[in-house]
Amino acid sequence: MRVYLSVDMEGIAGVTNWEQVEARGGVEYQCYRHLLTAEVNSAVEAALKAGASSVTVNDAHGSMQNLVLDSLHPQAQLISGYPKRLGMMEAIDSGFEVACLLGYHARAGSQGVLAHTCSEVVHRLKVNGQEMGELGLNALLAGYFGVPVVFVSGDQVVAAEARELLTDIEIVIIKQARNYHAARSLSPKLARAKIRQGITKALAKKGVKPLAPPSPVSITIEFNSPARAAAAAILPRSRRQDAVTVTYSANSYLEVYQAVRCLITMAKSCG
Repeated sequence: MRVYLSVDMEGIAGVTNWEQVEARGGVEYQCYRHLLTAEVNSAVEAALKAGASSVTVNDAHGSMQNLVLDSLHPQAQLISGYPKRLGMMEAIDSGFEVACLLGYHARAGSQGVLAHTCSEVVHRLKVNGQEMGELGLNALLAGYFGVPVVFVSGDQVVAAEARELLTDIEIVIIKQARNYHAARSLSPKLARAKIRQGITKALAKKGVKPLAPPSPVSITIEFNSPARAAAAAILPRSRRQDAVTVTYSANSYLEVYQAVRCLITMAKSCG
């Protein structure tokens, strides 16, 4: 059994502000890099004990160079660095039996800790009219390759997103969001124990179905300024709906997923 693990950072134990998850945070960021790596190691350890033949870990946060390599579980296969063709789901393919999403956060506009969708320039994102965050976008891409997402960890807000989208999903709530910058969190040691339990339960499930992406599919992104929407709308085949909203449509979800990344990158180029 090949296991895919996409690792974000905002959803791990104790995180409530950007300095804890970005290099500009200095000593504090370095501390949370180690806490992130410890949560990942717990997941890898549990997956291997559950019978995984390999565990591929994709560092999916920010610069995608957050995990402390020398402290990472020796049997984990790490994908890191930026940019990547598939970003948070780099190297996912039909050869994996299951995918797990660790340290995830809620979508933009929600009440989750550090809630956003892909970038601070995005106010709202919809797939065929349904509002989604990174969890939904990535679960659909896993589903495109026939891979079910069986585990999610993060706060209670992203947990609610997971329950809405995914059937038979194992969820570990690491913290209760109080607001964007506040939470009541499990201790790191207890969080790691819960992750081990959750991964073990998730991998014991049989017949979990992937989240099938629609076809044709349209992505609608509402940006936080007209200038950013104008920059994004330069992408061929995109369409500007109004001052801040851009859509992109295709038959293939893979194409649309990659287009989202291009639209956001172009929007970020314009302040």
